[in-house]
Amino acid sequence: MEEGTSNSPSACESTVDDYGVLQWDTREDCEVRQILDRIADKWSLLVIALLDKRTLRFTQLRNSIKGVSQRMLTTTLRHLERDGIIQRTVYPVVPPRVDYALTPLGVTLHETIQSLVAWTERYQNEIAAARARYDARERGE
Repeated sequence: MEEGTSNSPSACESTVDDYGVLQWDTREDCEVRQILDRIADKWSLLVIALLDKRTLRFTQLRNSIKGVSQRMLTTTLRHLERDGIIQRTVYPVVPPRVDYALTPLGVTLHETIQSLVAWTERYQNEIAAARARYDARERGE
């Protein structure tokens, strides 16, 4: 088991009614922080996006994700499988064939990620302008 990971669901307080980001740091017995850390890392987001409406093999995933090592992709896939986001199917053939696909839970997460991507596309110019203003201020212009 991963260090700091509980093996059972925690009885943490609701994150909806009393929303506060600091609660994720102070409630060590709550799974929210661990889940967010897992699904929001760059490799997980890319894997989830690539598996939208299709099944891919390990090599196809690795070739599609520039910069990911074999070890990191393996770790990412294992974590996503453990969390119920992806399904790993092993076929009894020689050489072994392993396919990865989103689970129904993973599909709902992909929909959420698509909303974030749409927001980013909509506001990318405003963000670029804000960055330029900030950088100019930092340079003392």
